[in-house]
Amino acid sequence: MADLSNQTINAWRRENDRVGVRNHVVILPVDDISNAACEAVANNVKGTMAIPHAYGRLQFGEDLDLHFRTIIGIGSNPNVAAVVVIGIEPEWTKVIVDGIAKTGKPVEGFSIEQKGDFETIRQASWKAKEYVHWATELQKEECGLAELWVSTKCGESDTTTGLSSCPTVGNMYDKLLPHGLYGCFGETSEITGAEHICEKRAATPEAAAKFKAIWQAYTDDVIFAHQTDDLSDSQPTKGNILGGLTTIEEKALGNLEKIGRTSQYIDAMGPAESPSKGPGLYFMDSSSAAAECVTLMAAGGYVIHTFPTGQGNVVGNPIVPVIKISGNPRTLRTMSEHIDVDVTGVLTREMTIDEAGDTLIESIRRTANGRFTAAEALGHREFSMTKLYRSA
Repeated sequence: MADLSNQTINAWRRENDRVGVRNHVVILPVDDISNAACEAVANNVKGTMAIPHAYGRLQFGEDLDLHFRTIIGIGSNPNVAAVVVIGIEPEWTKVIVDGIAKTGKPVEGFSIEQKGDFETIRQASWKAKEYVHWATELQKEECGLAELWVSTKCGESDTTTGLSSCPTVGNMYDKLLPHGLYGCFGETSEITGAEHICEKRAATPEAAAKFKAIWQAYTDDVIFAHQTDDLSDSQPTKGNILGGLTTIEEKALGNLEKIGRTSQYIDAMGPAESPSKGPGLYFMDSSSAAAECVTLMAAGGYVIHTFPTGQGNVVGNPIVPVIKISGNPRTLRTMSEHIDVDVTGVLTREMTIDEAGDTLIESIRRTANGRFTAAEALGHREFSMTKLYRSA
């Protein structure tokens, strides 16, 4: 096994000392009705990227807090060099700008009210152009591989996932977490049936209690409150069932393989929250839907996402490279353009889990150094906000 204690990457060191592996200039809408203005700015200024979304009007309470936390988190992510924020009203726009500004990175906000689209787009385009010139002169520097924040979520799972691709991610965490890596797993509903096992993987009684409270609240307030008969309407999915997973318990046991054999999580966080207890593995309360989960973890500050898949999933993210891992031979035959790490050898006994973990670590290193993932090369930029309840 390679010595991971001093492996390095070439990446961008941000103002708050975080390490980013991409250098995006983002045009970020506060609300859904500012999407068109953001897209117009991105069309005017090459080298920028708008991230349209569906929400941001008449949200309140905990739902509004999550909305702000997600938008601020995306702008604050170390893969983002600078941000232009556009909203309909100045007050909420300022909330987003002030939140991102705490990282020290360049950010400026524009509001459409009393100016209209034309004038807002004109002003924002000038600022975006200034940011692009600035960002494209930023130089990479040598950083430690274990300084990265790497999240995980699986998708379109089948019998091969829990036997090969999920343990590959777990092996990676077992090897890199002791050297200072920040890790994150989640998918609250998909731990159902293995929640007692997950609870025992906490590093402290406090972390275990926080996880159990999050899982129990989801079970009581969402599943049982809105159930039809059970989770079979969505968990396991039709694709999971086609791939041989007949119960949510089977799916959950495979899911937990992503946290390895020796790793323990040190805290349990709410959706889109950033870790606060130092390096280590964290649980995040998050949807099991691919785009939503990756979006929440990107908002939490994670800069690379590892994504085991069995039946084949195509999800990407606008700012975070998503590395796909699969051990399903059929998926590698029919959807190979979407897979970054082939671990089919685990099932044919031509590769050990330990070797598969090393292969994933090498893929993380190459991705951090600038190599596009399959999702990036194919233009997948799925971005989906999590909403807790109906707007006012």
